[in-house]
Amino acid sequence: MSTKYVVIIQCDIAHRRCSGFACTNAFYNKDEVFKSYDGDTKNISFTCGGCCGKGIAAKLEHLSKKLKTKSNINNEEVIVHLSSCMTTDNHHYDRCPHVDYIKSIILKKGYKNIIEGSYISKGSEKKRNEGIYNSYT
Repeated sequence: MSTKYVVIIQCDIAHRRCSGFACTNAFYNKDEVFKSYDGDTKNISFTCGGCCGKGIAAKLEHLSKKLKTKSNINNEEVIVHLSSCMTTDNHHYDRCPHVDYIKSIILKKGYKNIIEGSYISKGSEKKRNEGIYNSYT
């Protein structure tokens, strides 16, 4: 089954200072973690809803409802990317302490395809390699 939608979930706190441009741009340019998606794959982005991430449940329910009523896309054709601002140590702050909880909500809402990461900053990656930022892989 091919991927019809890529959902990028961004940290709500990071979203206050970040437009999400780099992640969305990486998707449309098929950079790095998005390179395997074809040109017909659509993208939607939203935030986790704030700490502790519980707000993601309502957003995913709404998405499921719209996919069911406005398209022929099912949850198995959707891949959820937790943005790098949530899953890595970076200049905003360290990895989100609620990542596992957020993943459990995503799974409970019927989305089984979850990937950690989106746009990877070259500067942040350099700092991870130098041991300045934590690495979780």
